Amino acid sequence: MAITILNNRAINRTDTASAGENWTATSATASDFQVASGLNQSAFRNIIINGDMSLAQRGTSVTGITSSTFNTVDRFGTGASSAGTWTQSQSTDVPTGQGFATSLKMDCTTAKGSLGSGDLCHINQRFEGQNLQYLKKGTSSAESTTVSFWVKSNKTGTYIAELYDSDNTRHIAKSYTISNANTWEKKTITYAGDTSGAFTNDNGESLAIYFWLVAGSDFNSGTLATSWASVTNANRAKGQVNLSDSTSNDWYVTGVQLETGTSASDFEYLPVDVNSQRCHRYYYTFLPLGSLNKYFLTGYYYSTGYIYCNTLFPTIMRASPSLEQVGGTNYYQFYSASSGDTFDDFTNTQTINPNSAFFGNNSDVSGTAGNAGAVYCGNNAAYVAFTAEL
Repeated sequence: MAITILNNRAINRTDTASAGENWTATSATASDFQVASGLNQSAFRNIIINGDMSLAQRGTSVTGITSSTFNTVDRFGTGASSAGTWTQSQSTDVPTGQGFATSLKMDCTTAKGSLGSGDLCHINQRFEGQNLQYLKKGTSSAESTTVSFWVKSNKTGTYIAELYDSDNTRHIAKSYTISNANTWEKKTITYAGDTSGAFTNDNGESLAIYFWLVAGSDFNSGTLATSWASVTNANRAKGQVNLSDSTSNDWYVTGVQLETGTSASDFEYLPVDVNSQRCHRYYYTFLPLGSLNKYFLTGYYYSTGYIYCNTLFPTIMRASPSLEQVGGTNYYQFYSASSGDTFDDFTNTQTINPNSAFFGNNSDVSGTAGNAGAVYCGNNAAYVAFTAEL
């Protein structure tokens, strides 16, 4: 079925045309149209979020990476263990003429030529099970999926891209080859549908995609799992080159798209606000680094030594998030009744739910109960965010 979308308004099956709109459907009947409801995953072709690497709320460069965490580009995590040291950055090095402005770059800064058995490094993205039900995994109608992406590295050879079903501990892995050093190449990999093990229909992690960069023998000594199977670690990344064997090594990726079917379509570019909203479901930077002298929050003195502040999130987060912050001596000030009351950090998280946060300080402040005010950033290193990452 093909649906023509006009006026930049997404439609889905039973929607109604607005005045001045004309819709054209090819190979479809009236029953094929229905209302699109919100920003659910199935409204988008690309399962990957932020595949053009355009949003990097945490910052554009992180050095000294040696362990698993989130670093720069939203929704893409780093898995790392004893595999050298890395710098990750949001780069402007992109394939020419493809419409991309940014890529994710991994740069090896401390090499490890001789790997331990459990050493690893990969870039990954994880997905909620409730957003994957249309893949029909665990049924005879399970959908094939295809991942496409642009990649570049100085180190040629074999790399591994793996799908990992954490609900049922199953996986499938395929190799791709970087043929030409320091040259952007487009890769396309198709994975068969899995007729075993359905995804749990909730907001927890059901599936992840791993782009392997380093794999010790624990992950690289068996036979690559090119068909869906119960996870055997030795079969996860067989043949993977060691990108950590030289400080000259780097790896870039952009235009990552994972979709149903056995062929790759053109990359699905989304408006900036839509991409941001999808990322904010998992991570929301409320006060970014470098915000000196900015007011960013309102609140009031609940009692003489207690301020409460409240904020609504820009979208419903995946789960009740955790507060992430960087504080220090007099990093923040609460201005009320023409005077500033300095404090170091937010010591109390009264109530945080997927929609909003009610938090404050009850250790550094002193003011008149009931007086309202605003919180001011007093240090460029101050940082406040909320995370509900998988």
